[in-house]
Amino acid sequence: MARLFKLRHAEEEFWEPKPEVQLEAKPQAAPLEREIAPAPVEPPPPVVEAPPPVELTVGPPAPEPQLEPPEARPSWWSRLRQGLARSSSSIGQGVADIFTKRKLSADMLEDLEDVLVRADLGVTAATRIAALVGKGRYDKQIAPEEVRAILAEEVERVLTPVAMPLEVNGGKKPFVILVVGVNGSGKTTTIGKLTAKFTAEGKSLMLAAGDTFRAAAVEQLRIWGGRMNVPVIAREPGADAAGLAFDAIKAAQEQNIDILLMDTAGRLQNRSELMAELEKIVRVMKKIDAEAPHSVLLVLDATVGQNALNQVEIFGKVAGVTGLVMTKLDGTARGGILVAIAEKFGLPVHFIGVGEQADDLEPFTARDFARAIAGFDDETA
Repeated sequence: MARLFKLRHAEEEFWEPKPEVQLEAKPQAAPLEREIAPAPVEPPPPVVEAPPPVELTVGPPAPEPQLEPPEARPSWWSRLRQGLARSSSSIGQGVADIFTKRKLSADMLEDLEDVLVRADLGVTAATRIAALVGKGRYDKQIAPEEVRAILAEEVERVLTPVAMPLEVNGGKKPFVILVVGVNGSGKTTTIGKLTAKFTAEGKSLMLAAGDTFRAAAVEQLRIWGGRMNVPVIAREPGADAAGLAFDAIKAAQEQNIDILLMDTAGRLQNRSELMAELEKIVRVMKKIDAEAPHSVLLVLDATVGQNALNQVEIFGKVAGVTGLVMTKLDGTARGGILVAIAEKFGLPVHFIGVGEQADDLEPFTARDFARAIAGFDDETA
């Protein structure tokens, strides 16, 4: 205990606070005074008059410099053949697998029907083509090339009545073309390509940006208009498309425009409220021109396959479709859907597209399409 008491006593002595040390502040030295020479005064800069403002004009973008001569574009047939390569390859491979070095049988014809149905030619066309292949050839060998020739001939026969150019009646000014279709079908791009074609033919055009829900579509149309020096009628996002249609027709009449091309918002054919809006656009157009729209183009995306049949039916009832434009044939193996549409509806097919450039949209010709989808390399053979 004594030892513990000593330790505690030692700790108390150790921790006893020490008196604070007071430091005396030393007086600060007076600042040194020195004379500062005044800064030299520079003469004022000379007065320079501002140049007059430059008036900027908006026009088509300047062409990019080309370091090498541009390569010649392949012919339309070559691009069509390449664009339909996926469809023709699917059909051609199926035909080769079925008919190479084998005698014709009922099972082989059923297999041929399956190949054609998968290419979306439709059951009716597939059954008829299979019957033509089998006519008088049972238990005989038939070369794949002969089957493809029969296919091309039958496809051409079905498509020839609907391969019709888009005729613009010069007596109706403006000739109003309303472009409709579902989301992503390529309506705005198609309008741009048609603008390039009609401008090259010497016609005056005006564009109406009726897809008021999508700012990108309005801007895209303005770009096309700038390239072709074509006026574009547009409104703020969300504006009434029917009112825009009325204003566009009136403006085109006042400026004596040959053709008015109007874009519309993409809409699913099973959305009744959106289809009602499209019906309103047509109704309002007729208030200012009883015959407008003079042409209603339905733009179809070939990649949707059989769903295109439903689109043709619904848009036809609501907007009175007068002709078709088939796009994106280069992105699908379902190019045969055009045959199924032609057989069921008989609507004119004005244009088909197989690429993004302006000249990748061309008037539809039945023979070229038939031979390309059948896999022939020569358009005239």
